[in-house]
Amino acid sequence: QVQLVESGGGLVQAGGSLRLSCAASGSTFSFDAMGWYRQAPGKQRELVARIYSAGRVTYQDSVKGRFTISRDNAKNIVHLQMNSLKPEDTAVYYCQGVAYGRLYWGQGTQVTVSS
Repeated sequence: QVQLVESGGGLVQAGGSLRLSCAASGSTFSFDAMGWYRQAPGKQRELVARIYSAGRVTYQDSVKGRFTISRDNAKNIVHLQMNSLKPEDTAVYYCQGVAYGRLYWGQGTQVTVSS
């Protein structure tokens, strides 16, 4: 059974930084893509950043220049370095893995940015 487990969330003041990590267990394959989504109260879940196995990355416009996604393909680990955090970044952040046409999700980690 494949599981994605996030870590690194928490409470931080505006302008601060956090680093999220997501580790996959139970898989014998490498994900085609891994990414981070977030969902704020009353809003739809949205893509924050995604990285493909070949290294291509995409970011939501609102986080470009502030967030950096990286991954260790061999270990199926993905990180999200978040700098210059803003109150509007407050949300539950979810890790996603894509492999063989299937989506895998982590349980989510709360990120709260105070003003």
